[in-house]
Amino acid sequence: MERAAWTDERLDDLLRRFEARFDRVEARFDRLDARIDALQMTLVRVGGGVIIGLVGVIAAVIARG
Repeated sequence: MERAAWTDERLDDLLRRFEARFDRVEARFDRLDARIDALQMTLVRVGGGVIIGLVGVIAAVIARG
């Protein structure tokens, strides 16, 4: 069984490939974070609108007696 030798050049090449893959994964997580932030903002706006609407309905019911 022959043993493969890892030269400095091969190790450097392997390191560059790992770094490139991690950079791609990091970019994907950055895009996912941006989408989650946008979804969160949408949920806050919709929820706030619902709460304001319910407060208005409750105020109208109380005002009518």
